[in-house]
Amino acid sequence: MLNIHYTYPFITSPVQNSVAPPRLSLFPNSVPFLVTMGWQDKENSSDRKGQKRKLDHHDDRHSVVISGDSLRREITALIGVLRLKFSWTEADRAAAKKATHVLAELAKNEDVVSTIVEGGAVPVLVKHLQPPPLMEVDSAKHHEHEVEKASVFALGLLAVKPENQQLIVDAGALPLIVELLRRHRSNSSSRAVSGVIRRAADAITNLAHENSSIKTRVRAEGGIPPLVELLEFRDAKVQKAVAGALRTLAFKNDENKKQIVECNALPALILMLRSEDAAIHYEAVGVLGNLVHSSPNIKKEVLLAGALQPVIRLLSSSCSESQREAALLLGQFAATDSDCKVHIVQRGAVPPLIEMLRSPDVQLREMAAFALGRLAQESHNQAGIAHSGGLVALLKLLDSRNGSLQHNAAFALYGLADNEDNVADFIKVGGIQKLQEGEFIVQATKDCIAKTLKRLEEKIHGRVLNCLLNLMRGGEKAVQRQVALALAHLCSPEDHKRIFITENGLELLLVLLKSSSSKQQHDGATALCKLANKATTLSPVDEAPPSPISQVYLGEQFVNNATLSDVTFLVEGKRFYAHRICLLASSDAFRAMFDGGYREKDARDIEIPNIRWEVFELMMRFIYTGSVDIKPDIAQDLLRAADQYLLDGLKRLCEYTIAQDVSLENVSLMYELSEAFHAVSLRQACILFILEQYDKLSIMPGHPSRMQHIIPEIRNYFSRLLTKPNALN
Repeated sequence: MLNIHYTYPFITSPVQNSVAPPRLSLFPNSVPFLVTMGWQDKENSSDRKGQKRKLDHHDDRHSVVISGDSLRREITALIGVLRLKFSWTEADRAAAKKATHVLAELAKNEDVVSTIVEGGAVPVLVKHLQPPPLMEVDSAKHHEHEVEKASVFALGLLAVKPENQQLIVDAGALPLIVELLRRHRSNSSSRAVSGVIRRAADAITNLAHENSSIKTRVRAEGGIPPLVELLEFRDAKVQKAVAGALRTLAFKNDENKKQIVECNALPALILMLRSEDAAIHYEAVGVLGNLVHSSPNIKKEVLLAGALQPVIRLLSSSCSESQREAALLLGQFAATDSDCKVHIVQRGAVPPLIEMLRSPDVQLREMAAFALGRLAQESHNQAGIAHSGGLVALLKLLDSRNGSLQHNAAFALYGLADNEDNVADFIKVGGIQKLQEGEFIVQATKDCIAKTLKRLEEKIHGRVLNCLLNLMRGGEKAVQRQVALALAHLCSPEDHKRIFITENGLELLLVLLKSSSSKQQHDGATALCKLANKATTLSPVDEAPPSPISQVYLGEQFVNNATLSDVTFLVEGKRFYAHRICLLASSDAFRAMFDGGYREKDARDIEIPNIRWEVFELMMRFIYTGSVDIKPDIAQDLLRAADQYLLDGLKRLCEYTIAQDVSLENVSLMYELSEAFHAVSLRQACILFILEQYDKLSIMPGHPSRMQHIIPEIRNYFSRLLTKPNALN
């Protein structure tokens, strides 16, 4: 006796019960910035198997659970019944019905499927897909269609495991399953007939899932024409099941697609799009999506058949799955040509797509962004999408940690950036900072963002620049700041003087540095740093200025050489031999020493106090050769000496060496050093370092007072930088 008890089945929504896998969600190769990471063939989704086992069981009132060690024995007994009971007698049909039904219930548990198959269930289930031979003594067909329905249902559930698909087909199941699809022709009003047709369609869905050879076999066995015919069957469950089968058969199989269209499936599918039943229009839009994917000719036929408006209507459906599939399909339609993109927008697709961008459902947002990205590549659509709220919603999606969603949003923004009328809107809502500071997951998205910023940068001139300057002069304070920040990053160097000096953009950035908001301080510092980097092609420490008179270099061999020496310096008690002609040519300090009224003029030995020997030697080596290798540990003392003796070239070299050693810990001291010795280039290097490392310095002690002290010098630095004659103004 079977050790069986019953439990009530799952109750799920019609769409959740769908046996048809959603179709591929990939960008066709024609789309720029194609991202392949994160896109999955939704036929591969793991929840698809779970959905298959949660079919609606309106005529299957209970689910079976077998416990204990008797499972294999029970399955063997059921299979034995099916081997023996194959006739129209009432007893045999009742036994076969019960055995097939129990096997189907057991097969809903995926852990039991392998045991059922290993027990030899497939051949006997295939055998019962057809009615037994009719004998003369048989006066009635007991349980007609019921055994076949349970058998095909069980086989469909066994096919959930890919390794069982070919086994079932090799057992001869396909032609018999296709024949079950035709049973309505003799008795279309029977509820049992509807049930067997539905289970047959479900079985084809599972057998053909991700199996290209079986998809082809279904076509070869003549399975597509009856499936297309059944799209017009009056039972909604049958319609849903056959649409699911067609959806699977059409996926990545061009010959199947072609035959489905040739069998005149499009009118019925488009009619199903208008159904009030969510499960019906969900499956219909799925079939159409798989038909048009990578098939431009079929796409045109679908559009000519009138699919566009019903698909747009589904964007406002209460069924999120249909909304998602409709958005994906519209994105595929939009790839047809520019006119199609315009027609989609004209027929009202943009508002519901933008509303979908705000949905809590990540897949809805992803597909809506995908569709808008395609539509935004047409210039006539760009301003409308942005001004309908699409710009802000798409920018918000950049914060997502979903790579596909993030990329779709980035691609749509790339399209919107192509329109001059959108540039000011990008800037006013803080879009430039969002693009610059976002954390993007995949490289394709990073590339797309970089190209979007480049596209915006190329438009900052003429009418667009005048509009932005008008906003910077008379807009709200927040808008003025956003414009100044954006222009610091995007404008051409030749416009720097006009924007930041004449139009006072520099003052707006400096105000941000004084703000109590750490975010505004960060934005201001980043913008000023970018502005400085764009305004100069030299390093922070510029090249040394030319000497006021022709420089005379005696050469390395005369450094501290008594030959022809006419002056001697006493440094730390040691003699250093020098030559007046070389010293006179080197700086105003030595010219004053030897040509002025100082006592050193005629002295043979001159004492040099407060300078170490190695510092003095390096200074003299520079005077004699014009170059010197300066080590960081001596650079500050050498800077002091160079400043004292007015050796501007050496001073710049010292500043450069010191600037390389500026750090978070010593930048304040280095800035004070630059002030003490009038080291302008070092001071500029410190300013740029402070701007570059602003976030780290802002949390260190003394930061507010430091900034209060240097902001006037920052103003002076940029005023000189942006107005100097060799600047591109």
